[in-house]
Amino acid sequence: MRIATVTDSNSGVTQQEAKELGIFVVPMPFMIDGKTYHEGVNLSHKEFYEMQDADADITTSQPSPDTILKTWDGLLKEYDQIVYIPMSSGLSSSCQTAMMLAQDYEDQVFVVNNQRISITQRQSALDSRMMAENGMDGAAIKKVLEDTKFDSSIYITVDTLKHLKKGGRITPAAAALGTLLRLKPVLTIQGEKLDAFAKARTMKQAKSIMITAVQKDLEQRFQDKNYEHSWIHVAYTSTEENAAEWVCELKEAFPGADIYAAPLSLSIACHIGQGALAVACTKKIEM
Repeated sequence: MRIATVTDSNSGVTQQEAKELGIFVVPMPFMIDGKTYHEGVNLSHKEFYEMQDADADITTSQPSPDTILKTWDGLLKEYDQIVYIPMSSGLSSSCQTAMMLAQDYEDQVFVVNNQRISITQRQSALDSRMMAENGMDGAAIKKVLEDTKFDSSIYITVDTLKHLKKGGRITPAAAALGTLLRLKPVLTIQGEKLDAFAKARTMKQAKSIMITAVQKDLEQRFQDKNYEHSWIHVAYTSTEENAAEWVCELKEAFPGADIYAAPLSLSIACHIGQGALAVACTKKIEM
């Protein structure tokens, strides 16, 4: 049985990388000053941040049902089943839409609601491909991914509260106070929601908080003190130089760990702005 793994661009997987990885990516649409863009299709990261710096009106959306159905129908000409991994149902309605559409594709399309986003969503897509290569069918892959949905954590610190305020993620009063005190909030995604985790006065302190949080998760939640059975990933909207420095700090904190790093997708970056750094840990799926 041939199984196709499909995710969306919130995973951070580019169209080119998807071809190299053997998976498929549905581009997430977003609006900038009334015009629709798709990351990596008609807008580069450089162009996006220039527009964001110019205070363009940016909003996110979800793939249209027609886009989803065309993707599925096209793949089902070559594949027997599809495992579709959209972004977390707690952060977008795209998952619910896909689940509704999949009702007409019984035993063909399996929509995974495992509440992942960004680099953890990317890992789910890679895990799906691995399981398919090991002979598992769509239903079995969906079950494993959903049964292990809480085996992951993301911690992220932002350089500015402006975009969280603009998107309604925090109140104007909280944004004003945080800006006045020059706070660097540390946020977390555990399951479906983006929540406040801690407050730092400097980026250095924010990084220390995130490293400690990951160490605690690995030791207490995943029972993986030596991080031999976990993935550690980095995502960022900062400069390549700052991202490389962050990776070096994590390699020092977790010697020997294989750390993957990639820019955050633009549909996420529009909510947090430039200068953000994130780290994620995910328990490996053992075959």
